[in-house]
Amino acid sequence: MSTNNLFSPFNLKTLNLKNRIVMAPMTRSFSPNGVPTDEVASYYQKRAEGEVGLILSEGTVIDRPSSSNDANVPHFYGEEALNGWKKVIEEVHTAGGQMGPQIWHMGIMDNHHSGWVPPVPFEGPSGLNRPDFSNGNTMSEKDVENTIIAFGKAAADAKRLGFDTIEIHGAHGYLIDQFFRAETNLRTDIYGGKTLPERSRFAIEVVKEIRRQVGNDFAVIMRFSQFKPSDYNYKLAKNPQELEAWLNPIVDAGVDILHCSQRRFWEPEFEESDLNFAGWAKKVTGAPTITVGSVGLSSDFFGAFAGESSEPTSLEELNRRFDRGDFDLVAVGRPLLSDPNWVAKIKAGHTDQLKGFSKEALGQLILE
Repeated sequence: MSTNNLFSPFNLKTLNLKNRIVMAPMTRSFSPNGVPTDEVASYYQKRAEGEVGLILSEGTVIDRPSSSNDANVPHFYGEEALNGWKKVIEEVHTAGGQMGPQIWHMGIMDNHHSGWVPPVPFEGPSGLNRPDFSNGNTMSEKDVENTIIAFGKAAADAKRLGFDTIEIHGAHGYLIDQFFRAETNLRTDIYGGKTLPERSRFAIEVVKEIRRQVGNDFAVIMRFSQFKPSDYNYKLAKNPQELEAWLNPIVDAGVDILHCSQRRFWEPEFEESDLNFAGWAKKVTGAPTITVGSVGLSSDFFGAFAGESSEPTSLEELNRRFDRGDFDLVAVGRPLLSDPNWVAKIKAGHTDQLKGFSKEALGQLILE
């Protein structure tokens, strides 16, 4: 099995990547009071030293009073937190890597198991995280406008600090995704609507504000998912035509790369072909895409939380799809969480040295 093509360069605007492998964003919760520590900087630096092409940070929340449900999730606002992120990007660049923060607003959330709650109630399009689960306030139009501004400010700060790109978190049932979903967006104003393109207005305005803040030459990535943590079989777009109507206006607004999250990258998105989510997104938009979902492991991420361990698996099917042109970049999560040198081992053909993944790895920052 040859992985040579995965080690070809990729260039787009501010991204000049030495290979096609992306470190997927993974929540770590090791930033007390929202401030990334020196250990967090070392964690990302080690992945850059291990030859990851592009590092996408764990989700880091924008400047809204209830954008997070976890006191240890990093902020992307405030002098102390931004100084922490400045050290992160400096260490990644010193190690020869490129990186972008994943900017995030969680929206309506369950309360954290620690008992910590934000200073004001959670906010979302209609106060709902999922059907029949309300745990916060419906956003006023002014709240929506201020949140759009906060996304733009975070992107501007990322560029100012020296990051190479940003990723907007629009997936997995968080705020932007709550606007996309009919069951959690019951609004009757301009941010609601009966169709997915209508409910995409908030996302489009976020993208336009970010583009206004960072200019046209800065690479912007956005992450999407069809599935929801509360419903793995859910589909926002039920066919390729609906997918095209959803994603093309967002690309037109200024997104350069579509990061298409699914639980298992090898599963077809629609019945018409074996194309996965990233394959279809590229086909209907023409934009570069990132695939993700259990790359290199035998079980999916949500199984890890249930205590399932995963063993290393072949990359043959991934290579087949990549070589066919289905997607441009490949995001890898848990293998890189467990082993900062995963990419270097793949490149050298040392597949016998690859590590599996266990739930215990979630509880620490592995540096070697």
